[in-house]
Amino acid sequence: MTTQHSTPATDAAKGGTAYPAAVSEQEWRERLTPAEYQVLREAGTERPFTGEYNESTTEGVYACRACGAELFRSETKFASHCGWPSFYAPLAQDRVEYLEDSSLGRVRTEVRCASCGSHLGHVFEGEGYDTPTDQRFCMNSISMTLVPTED
Repeated sequence: MTTQHSTPATDAAKGGTAYPAAVSEQEWRERLTPAEYQVLREAGTERPFTGEYNESTTEGVYACRACGAELFRSETKFASHCGWPSFYAPLAQDRVEYLEDSSLGRVRTEVRCASCGSHLGHVFEGEGYDTPTDQRFCMNSISMTLVPTED
């Protein structure tokens, strides 16, 4: 059985998952730019090779742009050459949640912020990357803010 793809906005409207950092969709619209809202709250995707963190090597922590929850560390970022920032593991498994996404006619695993439910990207397995987990968390730059490590 295939499930319909949902978005944080439609989930909230249906009385879905209660997130610790949840606010109304109107407040999200006020906090986020239209492009951020489209990706974070409507499960959109930024164009490949356009995101500010795609090729970044700055050390630090990547946090959810919507709520500020820490999600990934730069130590787990790797060059996948796919057009989006890629990580092989989240900061901790409880920082993200996984949902089935069949919106493109095939099943993928969507990754959302566990704190606010915002869409971050997708995770893929078994692609042969030389990483400790054999996973590629393919994230939208616009979904995150990089907080550089202080020297």
